[in-house]
Amino acid sequence: MTPTRNRVHPTAPADHEPLLDTCEDELETRSVEVSNESLKLRKELGLVDGVGIIVGIIIGSGIFVSPQGVIRFSGSVGMSLVVWGVSGVLSMVGALCYAELGTMIPKSGGDYAYIHEAFGSLPAFLFMWMALLIILPTSNTVMALTFAKYIIKPAFLLCDGIPDVPVRLIAAVIVCFLTWVNCTNVKWATKVQGIFTAAKIMALLIIIVAGIYQLCDGHVENYQDAFDGTNWSITSICTAFYQGLFSFAGWNCLNFVVEELKDPFKTLPRAILISMPIVTLIYFLTNMAYFVVLEPDEVLASEAVALSFAGRALGVLNWVMPIFVALSTFGSLNGCIFACSRLFFVGAREGHLPQALALINVHTITPVPALVFLGFMTLCMLVTSDTLVLINYVSFAESLFVFLSISALLWLRYKDPHRHRPIKIWIGIPIVFFFICLFLVVFPIVERPVELGIASGIFFAGVPVYYLCVHRANRSKKFCAFMGKFTSVIQLLYHGLPEEDDECD
Repeated sequence: MTPTRNRVHPTAPADHEPLLDTCEDELETRSVEVSNESLKLRKELGLVDGVGIIVGIIIGSGIFVSPQGVIRFSGSVGMSLVVWGVSGVLSMVGALCYAELGTMIPKSGGDYAYIHEAFGSLPAFLFMWMALLIILPTSNTVMALTFAKYIIKPAFLLCDGIPDVPVRLIAAVIVCFLTWVNCTNVKWATKVQGIFTAAKIMALLIIIVAGIYQLCDGHVENYQDAFDGTNWSITSICTAFYQGLFSFAGWNCLNFVVEELKDPFKTLPRAILISMPIVTLIYFLTNMAYFVVLEPDEVLASEAVALSFAGRALGVLNWVMPIFVALSTFGSLNGCIFACSRLFFVGAREGHLPQALALINVHTITPVPALVFLGFMTLCMLVTSDTLVLINYVSFAESLFVFLSISALLWLRYKDPHRHRPIKIWIGIPIVFFFICLFLVVFPIVERPVELGIASGIFFAGVPVYYLCVHRANRSKKFCAFMGKFTSVIQLLYHGLPEEDDECD
């Protein structure tokens, strides 16, 4: 089999084909060799890679920097630990639902693929729209800024604060570097992920061991009457669980790269079943260690709990914790760039984004245009000085689309009950998680109506964009000609060709 190498942008007019042929001739003159197999993203990710991606993305800066959200709303040490444990179990439930979705619909793109399969083109585009404008660039920007802040923190220990300009410059450099790594080689990206996942687990193990040592030494003051002060109101407890569940965000990330998994029907569920208990146990023990050393009020007052813990428990070695926080966010950012670029790739392949983003570099067999586009959007977000409000938008948008994905699972169970499902979980599990997701969508609207009203406005603004740029795109000759030329230029610039089907010419 040989790949068909004369595929044109679907909206391009016929008279544009010679330009695309010229691009491909140029690729030939550069001695580009494509294998005899179809040009597709390679299945290079095994079980260890899958576990590294899930664990590496979930464990970011949150567990080091801001676990005080749970204790603020739970009100006591005991209830705080309950929230962390139950949040891990609920995230495991969600991950099992996604295991069924990922093996039933073995396409990269995660939520986008499932929403598209169940509800059609417009809801899937709206997910892509929100991911493009809010979810992915904002999440990556926050991680990049956190990395930059903590990697240079030891140099400014005697200063009142850290200058803003070097933080943003370092963040921009690290985004560009990780984008380059992911463009160059999938194996390099997964090795980086594995190394930094190990580093962040090592940092958390240091905290856990130090906490256990202090506990064995008799420091149990904070665990006496552990549930005193608990906020038993429904609003407070629900908000505490919202904070805990948000800290587990990323458990569905492996579904974005299903097409690159070796034997996805086995690798995806096994990676979930291994990684989620690991993360839950680490989170629980880390928070237990925090409360051995720090008073609840100290946790509430700290902007970086891990640093406060290190200053109290590690003595002269407290300088290592900012480095570990930076390494943790570095690994999470790498994993997000790797997984989330596939969303843009799949969206372009389905016609919801410019076809240029669905090109694969013939040298590295990576979606270079999609990776560069994600990197560019992240760099654009670095001009924003205040990302706190955008983080609220991210949490709302992610909850909304997880809700839609679980709805897709239940709808497909009803609409297509005889469909092949390599993994079929008990129907009660997705029903329970459906109501949890419904709560996560509705409750923040009550608590933050203005911010989430703006997020909803951005969401619905995608409807006219879909109508003009997707639904009616083929009816505009000028638009088709422009997009065809744009695709041809990107194809030549990035040595890209469209993904090929496994079929003979």
